[in-house]
Amino acid sequence: MERILATYYIETPYAPEKAAAVLAGEQSSGTFVAVPGETEELKQRFAARVESVEVLERVTEPAIPGATSKDGKYHRAIVKVSWSIENFGYNLPVMVSTLQGNLYEITQFTGLKLIDIELPASFADKFKGPAFGIDGCRQLTTVQGRPLIGTIIKPSIGLSVEQTAGMVKTLAEGGIDFVKDDELLSSSANSNFNDRVDAVMNVINAHADKTGKKVMYAFNLSGEVDEMLQRYEKIVHSGGTCAMISINSVGLAAAKKIMDQRQLAIHAHRNGWGMMTRHPLLGIDYKAYQKIWRLAGADQMHVNGIQNKFWETDDSVVASIEACLTKMYDHKTVVPVVSSGQWGGQAFETYRRTKTVDLLYMAGGGIMAHPMGAAAGVAALQQAWKAAVDGLTLEDAAKQYKEFAAAVEKFGKKN
Repeated sequence: MERILATYYIETPYAPEKAAAVLAGEQSSGTFVAVPGETEELKQRFAARVESVEVLERVTEPAIPGATSKDGKYHRAIVKVSWSIENFGYNLPVMVSTLQGNLYEITQFTGLKLIDIELPASFADKFKGPAFGIDGCRQLTTVQGRPLIGTIIKPSIGLSVEQTAGMVKTLAEGGIDFVKDDELLSSSANSNFNDRVDAVMNVINAHADKTGKKVMYAFNLSGEVDEMLQRYEKIVHSGGTCAMISINSVGLAAAKKIMDQRQLAIHAHRNGWGMMTRHPLLGIDYKAYQKIWRLAGADQMHVNGIQNKFWETDDSVVASIEACLTKMYDHKTVVPVVSSGQWGGQAFETYRRTKTVDLLYMAGGGIMAHPMGAAAGVAALQQAWKAAVDGLTLEDAAKQYKEFAAAVEKFGKKN
């Protein structure tokens, strides 16, 4: 019988082997005390199994509250635990409850993080993965050989439908590939969702008729399930190609319901991600997180950005990009979405570290606040990426491209 293998980074005041056994018991057939019906036959079939324990360092201060160490020492270890697929079948919410669920509450742990998941081969057939992925998004935007360049409507909330459509027109004429609603906006007092779709798609469709290039706009349809399905159909009937979901807010089952429609590329926004991973010994690592959402059907996933405005390190961002680009079954490969305080200046380090152009590279203020206007902001990002791939330095690119030079003058002094 196939098994799912999960890797955890743990901290415990007890022997790591004993703590791992508690984890396995609590998250399968056992509880804190032996109960009638928990036969050897049942445990053999359904109990989780500790596969390995790699003991690491010891520390004198616990990472998070839990049991108190009698000798003042807390052990850290890498633990691998497996479950039979019989326990939950192909039910993603129950799988996540099993792999994460109550184990974060167990007093034996003063630190626990899900690092990775290894999934059985049969998942390839039971889950379709992204409907579009990198290749599909490239076809929809007619962009080849470079990153998709995108932006976010700013201010995040407060613009009227007409103001948003006017901004999209300027961006489209400036050569933008992708625009999205901010996660704070879905349907507000002065920007009704349906009205915004009508106004924005009128601009995008007219531009496509004129130029042959259809800008991908990710409308934020996050809401109740029925409401999201209605909004999804609105986008489809209006000629749109993309929808955005705040996946952590909407939830796995609801988001998957939308992803299962497979008519629009799904931009999976991970807002709220910090509370799941910011502590090094609590939550879930992005390597495991993105696998779950790729199974559900996300086409584009946020990974933060190099030299970003948030807390995440460049090493972590690079690892997230690599995780997204790692092949998963024969499914389409998800698009890493690079964002957070980006402008053209970070393109050089991003390309140096990743050696890939299979990205959606997004700049909000880095485009919208360009001193020569938003269209010049688009040009500056395109110039920066061309220069980075061509092997130019930032300084060389600034000498060669006036729009990028203006971006360096505006944003470069802050980095």
